[in-house]
Amino acid sequence: MGSPFGLVGAILRSAHRVATRLFAQGDGRIVDRTVDRVQLARTVLGAAATIALILAYNVDPNRWKDAAYGGAAQLIVAPFVLIIAAPLVIIGFIYYAPPHLRGHLRSRLRAPLKAVGWYVLTLVVMGGVLVPTALTVNADDGKSWWEYALAVASLIVIVWGFPFFFMASLYSARSAFNSAQVHPMLPPVLTLTLVWVFAAFSLIGDGMPGGPPIVQFCSTLGGPLSVTAVSLWEMRRMRTRFGVTLRA
Repeated sequence: MGSPFGLVGAILRSAHRVATRLFAQGDGRIVDRTVDRVQLARTVLGAAATIALILAYNVDPNRWKDAAYGGAAQLIVAPFVLIIAAPLVIIGFIYYAPPHLRGHLRSRLRAPLKAVGWYVLTLVVMGGVLVPTALTVNADDGKSWWEYALAVASLIVIVWGFPFFFMASLYSARSAFNSAQVHPMLPPVLTLTLVWVFAAFSLIGDGMPGGPPIVQFCSTLGGPLSVTAVSLWEMRRMRTRFGVTLRA
């Protein structure tokens, strides 16, 4: 704790502990190590395929920076897409369930709603501190006590709040705002929705990538199709190994 590295580590551990408590609750989630390993392998292979395609068919030196920014942007945007799209998916999911189970599923929406509330509150607090600080605090004039208070609060947001927000975004996207507490199959269903929304945004925003048609097809649809395959396989394992189905 006495060294700068120890202080940074303590800050990151504190932010990580709070983020996991709020956005990575394990109740309702089925732990399947085989699925976790396949998901990790798919992610690694997807990253390797992206790098290979950039090296082979795109010599733009800014491509690496664009890919990094795009990955970070997707991480930050994913919770917002979930906040917009997840209610429609969950309504359809509950409507598809048998009538005698719909009330039970609705009663379990509290956990996802709390996670969304915490995420929105995080954004409101960060914006409520940083925006007034940027608009009112001037380093060239004398500061009143409230300007000093805003400066201290902004420092806390930057040092602790930004790592917490990054981890909250990561865990919110990973757990789909703790939606497994409603039904274990909701996270893979929401993952399917999320990946195809991002694929559509990427196609509309950036167009087709470079290379021959087969490479364009693999680059555009390889990621969504592989995620879809893994998610459907995960739901099949839930049904065959754990007896979990969409109708029960």
